[in-house]
Amino acid sequence: MNPFAQQVVVDSVTKASTRKQKLYEARNKYRQRIVRFNNIRSVLYLAAGVLSAGFGLRGFLLPSRFLDGGATGISLLLADLTPLSFSLLLILVNIPFVLLAYSHVSKMFAFKTLMAIIGLALAVALIHYPEVTKDKLLVAVFGGFFLGGGIGLAVRGGGVLDGSEVLAIYVSRRTSLSVGDFILIFNIVLFSVAAYVMDPETALYAIITYFVASKTVDFIIEGIEEYTGVTIISRKSEEISQAITDKMERGVTIYKGLRGFGKEGHMMQETKIVFTVITRLEVSRLKSEIQAIDPKAFVILHSIRETKGGMIKKRPIKKL
Repeated sequence: MNPFAQQVVVDSVTKASTRKQKLYEARNKYRQRIVRFNNIRSVLYLAAGVLSAGFGLRGFLLPSRFLDGGATGISLLLADLTPLSFSLLLILVNIPFVLLAYSHVSKMFAFKTLMAIIGLALAVALIHYPEVTKDKLLVAVFGGFFLGGGIGLAVRGGGVLDGSEVLAIYVSRRTSLSVGDFILIFNIVLFSVAAYVMDPETALYAIITYFVASKTVDFIIEGIEEYTGVTIISRKSEEISQAITDKMERGVTIYKGLRGFGKEGHMMQETKIVFTVITRLEVSRLKSEIQAIDPKAFVILHSIRETKGGMIKKRPIKKL
């Protein structure tokens, strides 16, 4: 190879290598920005969760000697029966759960959970929240609301304010119980003990508090626009997918499948299966669109906790 051609090859290789290096550096910087943004958002969620839960405890539950479920409920019960402060008990009761999270979930999750619990203990001990009301029903409802809101915000920040959820995850992995089943059993035992050592009325109000808190957690995590996955099996799948993309401006995914036994008898015939994700506010409109195209379409709907990417958030929801 002559020197000129050799130099051209060397320059081309050098430029390609330089482009790859710049592309790698750009991606690395972008990744670092995303990590920083997520860390800041996580801290803000945890801080907001701590303040909300602290308000629910100091402004409602603690002055009225009310309980909640989980590790927080255990701490409230022990604070009423012993001379130890609630803030100290909250940390002591949750330490075993934090250690369990460290060994069986992740180190970062355990760290965030520990910081959130310590933050809540400090907020309850140091921040002067006003006592809002003495009405027992309002205390149970709004105490559960603000406490549940704090727990939900902490979950969005990557941690928890109640270690009993960590224990529920651990037990569910090793037994046939689900997370929800274990939490239900755990709280039934807790409220039964509260009814025995305190009084039945307090335990009954505690159930209201727990119910409100759990529903608030679901709302904070899932939001008002709870997502619904829709699977549609129809002979007119192309028309239905066209209506979803054109009229509702939502994305679709088409699967290839085989039709089995149906009203027309046993047969194996290829078919196209339409899958889309919409908000629950759009379910009624989608059903109407499907009904207008193919009244015999087989439609399956199931809840989805969260989505990311696609067309679900890029376009505004039209009026139903």
